[in-house]
Amino acid sequence: MDAQPQKPVFDRTTQDVGNMVELGHVNVRVPDQRIAILFYIQGLGLTRDPYLMTGVDNMWVNVGISQFHLPLGPAQVLRGTTGLVIPDPDALEARLRMVAPRLEGTKFRYTRTGDTTEVTCPWGNAMRVHAPDATRFGRMNLGMPYVEVDAIPGSAEAIVRFYQEIIQTGGTTGEDARGKYARIPIGLSESVLYRETPRASVPFDGHHIQVAFADFSGPHRKLNERGLITEESNESQYRFQDITCLDTGKILSSIEHEVRSMRHPMFARPLVNRNPDNTNNRYAAGWEAGMWRLPPADIW
Repeated sequence: MDAQPQKPVFDRTTQDVGNMVELGHVNVRVPDQRIAILFYIQGLGLTRDPYLMTGVDNMWVNVGISQFHLPLGPAQVLRGTTGLVIPDPDALEARLRMVAPRLEGTKFRYTRTGDTTEVTCPWGNAMRVHAPDATRFGRMNLGMPYVEVDAIPGSAEAIVRFYQEIIQTGGTTGEDARGKYARIPIGLSESVLYRETPRASVPFDGHHIQVAFADFSGPHRKLNERGLITEESNESQYRFQDITCLDTGKILSSIEHEVRSMRHPMFARPLVNRNPDNTNNRYAAGWEAGMWRLPPADIW
């Protein structure tokens, strides 16, 4: 009798999506939109949103399915690091080298190690730019895979518990060369990563991230019971800021969350991304758009 073929065994939990279904944007104020264009558009090679915030008081910058929001005002600095995936590290390095002379006198700098480039914006915001890597970032070819946020030492487990019980989403802890962290998954391949560090004591200046919840009202109720809601924005949006220990109320980390529902008019809004290598001096018709997802053959 022929042996029966074995059924494939899959870890089905790898396909779960938690309650946080979108990492929409990182918002920091900038004092000079011209300098912001030099850095975000010319240097990083990202795309200014052509439809919304097209004036001189705010600028939205597309990076895959996420954005930077850059309203005009005194500079804000995210306490941590924004992770980016941008194709072609060589082209990125060439663009950064090109804008460097025009950003002299600012905090701008960059250092490349292999396929990873550590970049500091003109006002001190840290970014870690990776080449696409299907094993780490799934099919992301252009995007914002994580936002790394400073948290007080010894807080990783309590942060995971906060998200599990209040936000109703998963989380894990881990440790690497930079220390211990809590990773909170968002959507298909993004996350917020809380890094334990003494830097968490630096005063919080009001910057924020925007996320969307599938269960919008459940976390609101639990946050409200603990007095953690900071803004009742509208029917489809609210905000909270502090991640706290559920037993003591101690603040473990602070970063404002602009929380949207999946019924928010801008949930999963399609974003325009350009190919920065297609220039007027090196133009190829039909190659203007940037690809924010790897083709299936590169991951399946």
